[in-house]
Amino acid sequence: MPRLSDTMEEGVISTWVKQVGDKVSAGDVLVEIETDKAVMEYEAYEDGYLVKQTVSEGDTVPIGAVIGVIADSPDAVPADSGGEGAAEQAPA
Repeated sequence: MPRLSDTMEEGVISTWVKQVGDKVSAGDVLVEIETDKAVMEYEAYEDGYLVKQTVSEGDTVPIGAVIGVIADSPDAVPADSGGEGAAEQAPA
């Protein structure tokens, strides 16, 4: 969970704009996050595929928590599942 304001300590996942398996490009909006001040869009910083959402819409998430995983391939296995592919994944 990114810090989207100076006073933000946690955020609520409002809407996942991208779904698991979707191709994403740097700058694409991944998710809308409700902060202590407003609903903000969070963008991808790299190209790839959203292979995992670790939190659901409506969840309250602390700053620094991983909310999703972007990988080079749509078939990449998320790191916590113990499979291959973890080296080419980046948290969202």
